[in-house]
Amino acid sequence: MALEFPLWRGRHGGCGADLVAGAPEGVDPSSGPRQSLPACGRKLAQGLRLKLTRGVGREWTLEWGRALQPILALALLLCCLAAAPALAQAAGSGPAGAAAPATAPAIRYRCGGDLLLARTENGAVDAVAIPNTSAGTPPGAFVVLEWRGISLQLPRTNNAGPPSYTDGRWWWSLENPDQPRFRLRRGAIEDFPCSREP
Repeated sequence: MALEFPLWRGRHGGCGADLVAGAPEGVDPSSGPRQSLPACGRKLAQGLRLKLTRGVGREWTLEWGRALQPILALALLLCCLAAAPALAQAAGSGPAGAAAPATAPAIRYRCGGDLLLARTENGAVDAVAIPNTSAGTPPGAFVVLEWRGISLQLPRTNNAGPPSYTDGRWWWSLENPDQPRFRLRRGAIEDFPCSREP
């Protein structure tokens, strides 16, 4: 009894009429090259595997491309946010940034026998009606004091008259700018005599 397989010829080799397990009726077994069933099956499986691999590879690439788009967009956004301060600084160093007020220079004092650097900054003006604009320090101003290895940022008080700054513990007041009052409240009040250095 002979088994015949339908003709199938593709790019990956042909198996079909010449594939027989035993000679079909009317065909001479010695008339041409014939492939055994396992050899042709291997060819078919290899061709099918190549087709599937190429198709799956393309789909896999497309799926990963779609999945990576939001991640790449987020990475781009984070890079832009990280670069924003440098870009703002670069933009501020041009002609438009020249109008911005420069940081006030530090004034040198000798307080309690040690060097003290005081720098006054004008912060955001939040309440124009508060009467503490003496000496050009509007509400929101603060002073930065560097002394004995510590840095203090004391906000401007709402007291009328010469500028004074406190955080409730430290006190800096400029009734006499050449000899400011510098105090520490730690249970009792401790004074540190100050004098401006030439």
